[in-house]
Amino acid sequence: MKARLSPAEVDEARRRRLGAMRSQEIEGNPLSPEDVAMFEMFEREAWPHDRRLAHILAAVTPLAAE
Repeated sequence: MKARLSPAEVDEARRRRLGAMRSQEIEGNPLSPEDVAMFEMFEREAWPHDRRLAHILAAVTPLAAE
């Protein structure tokens, strides 16, 4: 597992996130402030994509069991 993304990789991830956020807004399904804060933290901390996915899955898996 890669420890951290490079600055260029973080910039690319941010660019993709902002585009996805615009698409979600157009569809009437904007990200919550908490979701935006989570993705900004991923970028700030330069988390690699596999760590981001693991974090999100750990958060939503208990919700799926409800």
